[in-house]
Amino acid sequence: MELAEIEFTSYAESVKSVLDGISAQKQLSRQKAILIKPNLVNASPPPVTTPMACCEAVIRYIRSCSKAVIVIGEGCGDSDLETDALFEIHGYTDLARRSQIKCLDLNYAPLVKKSNSECRVFPEMRLPKIAFTHYIISVPVLKAHSISTITGSLKNMMGFPPPKYYSGQFGFWKKAVFHQEMQQSILDLNRYIKPDLTVMDATIGLADFHLGGDHCSPPLNRIVAGFDPFEVDRYGATLLGFDWRAISHLQR
Repeated sequence: MELAEIEFTSYAESVKSVLDGISAQKQLSRQKAILIKPNLVNASPPPVTTPMACCEAVIRYIRSCSKAVIVIGEGCGDSDLETDALFEIHGYTDLARRSQIKCLDLNYAPLVKKSNSECRVFPEMRLPKIAFTHYIISVPVLKAHSISTITGSLKNMMGFPPPKYYSGQFGFWKKAVFHQEMQQSILDLNRYIKPDLTVMDATIGLADFHLGGDHCSPPLNRIVAGFDPFEVDRYGATLLGFDWRAISHLQR
């Protein structure tokens, strides 16, 4: 099964159930190295950022079926804070210590240069080497977005590009160059690196704006998982009340 969704009860129970629903253990058992990518865009608490408890449940599931080395990776876009500070603020530093894994700041990770002539905005990109050596599990929170309409698994990959090359002149955000042509930028980025598995936290949902504003009312109360990030994000768009066909980065 490619996509599963379940009503949220607790992260421990619901993450396990939704991953069982897509038989994730079959793929995870074959992996040697896994990178978990939450959305830690800034210091705001969930649902702006991915709850530590959600990623903790993912780690426990992986360890129930796999001996893979696990890394939590993020590269924040906050203009005033570094990723390590956000790991600390959101409880990931403590989680890593308890779980005996590492937190990696993708903004400063060793890079590799890639090229793809099909990418209109980014025919070349510099990206962390680890994105090409590890199985990527995207763990986004579902939110509306002021430019891309929604932010889910695909846009969560913006944590990978280093600010040194992608800050640009389109705003104060560390990766502001992506604001120039956001929809196409998301597509280009996911031609280079795409999540292998997504666990989407749609327990609450942000209805209007990705950095705050109204929560979905009632809360969406869902955990969604799938191997195809396009399908997961399309389902997420529907949960937020959008027609995914009108969101260009979801049209492949």
